[in-house]
Amino acid sequence: MPTTRRERFIRSQIAWMLATALVLALLQTLTVELFFVVSLIGFLVVTELTAPFAITPQWRRRLKWLIGVGLVVFGYIVLRRVIEILPSGVL
Repeated sequence: MPTTRRERFIRSQIAWMLATALVLALLQTLTVELFFVVSLIGFLVVTELTAPFAITPQWRRRLKWLIGVGLVVFGYIVLRRVIEILPSGVL
């Protein structure tokens, strides 16, 4: 049973990422940064929607590290964008 839940989680994430790439490509806005941000949002949603109620398997506990790394990269992307928007004399 745990393998089935893990496979469902992985399939859901892959489907989200493929749909993201397809929609962004159709809208002609596909960039690495935008794909990463939308994929991270999907990862967080899939993680919450597939969370078990009673017991947390070991593989799900390790997702916290992946979420942490994703949020750090997201913060870096946001910081870069803010610096690009600000006038040159501000910083």
